[in-house]
Amino acid sequence: MDRKYESLLLFLIVIMVVGKAQGATRVGFYASTCPNVESLVRSSVQFFISSDASLAPALLRMHFHDCFVQGCDASVLIEGSSTEKTAGGNTGLRGFNVIMDAKARVEGMCPGVVSCADILALAARDAVVLSNGPSWDVPLGRLDGRRSVASDVANIPSPTDSLDILIQKFASRGLTTRDLVALSGGHTIGQADCQFFSYRLYNYKATGIADPTINSTSLRQLQNICPRNGNNNGRAAALDKGSRSTWDTTYFQNLLAGNAVLESDQALAGDPSTRSLVNTFATSSDSFDDAFTKSMVKLANVGVKTRADGGEIRRMCSVVNF
Repeated sequence: MDRKYESLLLFLIVIMVVGKAQGATRVGFYASTCPNVESLVRSSVQFFISSDASLAPALLRMHFHDCFVQGCDASVLIEGSSTEKTAGGNTGLRGFNVIMDAKARVEGMCPGVVSCADILALAARDAVVLSNGPSWDVPLGRLDGRRSVASDVANIPSPTDSLDILIQKFASRGLTTRDLVALSGGHTIGQADCQFFSYRLYNYKATGIADPTINSTSLRQLQNICPRNGNNNGRAAALDKGSRSTWDTTYFQNLLAGNAVLESDQALAGDPSTRSLVNTFATSSDSFDDAFTKSMVKLANVGVKTRADGGEIRRMCSVVNF
């Protein structure tokens, strides 16, 4: 296909995705129908994170993975043998019990009113706040989708994607390069399993050596975590070296020092188109928090479902209504 037509097609797709979301959500959507929805969701998130802080990044990741496939429609929550949950790109997703608990609390007060997609968007915000991160108003009014197919997950951003591919994937969802860098900053909390980065540690791109962009000290530490011939099941490294559970700017500082665990993260510091943003966020928590919260609002408005799309308010988040 001619490149100018590819660009035109991408532009039209972005207009459809963004235009569809505009005006579909708003702050205070449930003010009269379920005024306590935010406190109900927050109570669930706080209860679970108080005993397992690793659920905070898990909820943030789940929301991101949900929005990037069919839009923010809670399709990632649907159970089944070939649903999105089972896709390789969603390996390790967890925190579903938190959303189910929040949904049960909300249904107890406001049956049939609040979508699972809205609950997931609120839970992601609350997870960031409970990690000492910024808060933001979450526009609500999403509906839940009825489609959840594993093959749809193929286009989700991957740790092995080049920066150009990542930029293209974000653009297809109406998100800018600035959004890409800001949202990647969510990796200031959480960890990655060895399977997502061990290929960088020993025989990178069949060179017989490790990825040369990795800081030598970090390389030794990562090799200790993920031995070349060891059983690495369940082994993981902090995405933000030295600051696994606290929201801060050290993630960006680590990128500049060559301490990134994921290749896709390290690429942000190595390219002139994104390095300036990494520098800005590394030195200013206010700049990072402001950019992140704005990008989260944009992300949460991707592909919002309407009744015309077959959107619904699920009675149970794990199954579509019958």
